[in-house]
Amino acid sequence: MLFQLHLHGYQEPLFPQKPSKFSNFQTYPLPPSSYSSRFRVVCHGGSSSNDLKLVLHDALDSSGINTNHAREARQGFCSQIQTFSDIERGTSITINRGVDLGKTALYIAAEDDSLVSHSSVPLPVDAFIERLDDLSMDYCPHYKSSFESSPENFLQSLERYLYVNKGFRRTNSDNQSEPRALYLHSVLTHRSGSAAMLSLIYSEILKMLRLWGLLDFDVEIFFPHDGLSLPRGYHKQKSKESDQAHIMTTQNLLVEILRNLKDAFWPFQHDHIKSLFLRAAHAANCMDKSNFDGESGFQLASAKAAQHRLDRGVWTSVRFGDMRRAISACERLILLEADPKELRDYSILLYHCGYYEESLQYLKMYQEMKVQFLTYSANSSKTLEEDAVDKLMIRLNLILMEEGWSRPSYVRNFLINNSEPW
Repeated sequence: MLFQLHLHGYQEPLFPQKPSKFSNFQTYPLPPSSYSSRFRVVCHGGSSSNDLKLVLHDALDSSGINTNHAREARQGFCSQIQTFSDIERGTSITINRGVDLGKTALYIAAEDDSLVSHSSVPLPVDAFIERLDDLSMDYCPHYKSSFESSPENFLQSLERYLYVNKGFRRTNSDNQSEPRALYLHSVLTHRSGSAAMLSLIYSEILKMLRLWGLLDFDVEIFFPHDGLSLPRGYHKQKSKESDQAHIMTTQNLLVEILRNLKDAFWPFQHDHIKSLFLRAAHAANCMDKSNFDGESGFQLASAKAAQHRLDRGVWTSVRFGDMRRAISACERLILLEADPKELRDYSILLYHCGYYEESLQYLKMYQEMKVQFLTYSANSSKTLEEDAVDKLMIRLNLILMEEGWSRPSYVRNFLINNSEPW
């Protein structure tokens, strides 16, 4: 079954994108959860009574908040991913691509900046693109001799330039106290970022050097899955089979960037052992309390306090999450068509905001998609998640059966409260 989600103001290109001159490079298989071949997000104008709409921008507009800059940034994001083919999704980030990862990451940052700063001036995407290009330019005169050396010496020279001379360092992407490490413009400014952001910068430098004809061998970036190591380059012809698990594809990198943001700003920050969905389900009382007998009084008190803050629209610290940026990350993940579970996570955030009809629509879509594309093991976490989905579905149907139901009064504060972006 094909689902289409129509976004007003976005248009598909009239002509297909020309193939990259590097399109014959090796690509990597997408994870089993990929569903782009069946579930497509169509970005074009027009509407019908059956259209499914993303909620965030319209909700903010209805509260009197100008979302023009946020919408422009979202349109820029869509313009990059709307021709995302299955081949390109599985292409390594070190290859010259149709999707410009640098621009795409900056459009993500520009939207979030607009959502939380309410600035009358948009984030200068082009200026930060120039700053990114300058990193490649600056490398050339200082390390000209490295182009004539061995691939290993060249990569060591490049990493010395990036991590020593320029001072880029890695922060833990799970560190809630440093959300600026998750946005490309901020990483370029402060030179401190997540593994995903450093990998993106590394790949953009390689891309420019290759376009200038200064790179005559195949390079791959080793993406670290621990919390400490830096992304490193290696000569692809000398790679080992074990390196395959550390190769970052174009889709995987964008998913990593967006999920880092989703994790950082998820409004329910208690009990990090549980999945994001289970935390939100627990806060919504869609879970059996007997499953939490082992929780400490502090954890339960923290959960109640977090829900109380959300109900009142109070955001005293980014450590308590940000509903706007969590929703925007979910919406972009849905547009990216990376995993049907994003529909489920988006649904429960809409539930907490009082958008019950939309929440039910996305939850139904998730349940239909998971039958086709997801295989669930019998472990306790998956069972809890599916039980919570069923209870949420029942609750939404009961709410919508009530005559004269209305959204909670706190929905307005949920989304419009102003806070510092970084």
